[in-house]
Amino acid sequence: MEFNADGTIKLVTPTNAVTNKDGSIDLIANGNPLFRHVHTADAAAYVEGDTLWLFAGHDEDDAPNNEYKMTDWLTFSTTDLKHWHQHPVGLDISAFKWATSKQAFAGHVAKRNGKYYWYVSTNWCGIGVAVSDKITGPYKDAIGKPLLTNKDCRGSSHSWACIDPAIFIDDDNTPYIIWGNRQCYIAKLKDNMTEIDGEIHQLDLGNDFPFTEAPWVHKRDGKYYLTYAVSWPERMGYAISDNIMGPWKPMGLIDGIAGNSNTTHPSIVKFKDQWLYFTHDGSLHDGHSYKRSVVMKNLEYNADGSIKPIDSTPSLIK
Repeated sequence: MEFNADGTIKLVTPTNAVTNKDGSIDLIANGNPLFRHVHTADAAAYVEGDTLWLFAGHDEDDAPNNEYKMTDWLTFSTTDLKHWHQHPVGLDISAFKWATSKQAFAGHVAKRNGKYYWYVSTNWCGIGVAVSDKITGPYKDAIGKPLLTNKDCRGSSHSWACIDPAIFIDDDNTPYIIWGNRQCYIAKLKDNMTEIDGEIHQLDLGNDFPFTEAPWVHKRDGKYYLTYAVSWPERMGYAISDNIMGPWKPMGLIDGIAGNSNTTHPSIVKFKDQWLYFTHDGSLHDGHSYKRSVVMKNLEYNADGSIKPIDSTPSLIK
């Protein structure tokens, strides 16, 4: 509760967050959206030991209703899916001097050789990579230039083609980066995680459930699952393959339009024997397509390995 200069009480907004002296925040999740004190989007989940980490984009509170306003990324962690900790900001767009767009779009963190690598979108300036010895940062630009730019997106001519990086490290320890808008691209990464290893490939996902953006790869029972945003406004589709390079079989939709948001952005991980699905919507009291909020739902599979449709309305994680 806060007061105005004349002693009157400012309008109270319900919150589930307590700020600590170091700037970190302790939260208790009570259904969806997960975080109600801040606008979050494009959450990338990462499991390390008994801790689930979420690396999220940050829609500013004063974002207009027709333009993204994002300048940093946020880090959250939990060990029980109920109690969350928001860590001090470990990375913002100023770390990438070449990113003249000054836009901090979707990102993804991966661990390799004892270091953490944060791959980020900067809209039309390309995909960057930052590195840190600690998962919470601070992170610094790993190479001083984009890892990928629109020149690497063969067959795409629009300025925002090179966005939405996702990292997948296969069972044989081979790292891959998947990204794109309108076209889905994939490439191997070298062991240093800061260079492309070999050729960049396009993934054919057909026309029935056309790829828009936001790819995410996970693996279950030897099968590769590629989850991605479909059409516009975006819905959630997926494809299955026996090989990460394809061919991929589009399987249809698993989630509908994210409430009050044109975009959706998947993240799927297994945490303590439970498969979890993250995306975002615009369901906060002041939310819309440019002031989004991360949501978390259970993910279940049919006996044949296909994914069961997810209720398009927010649900509690039990």
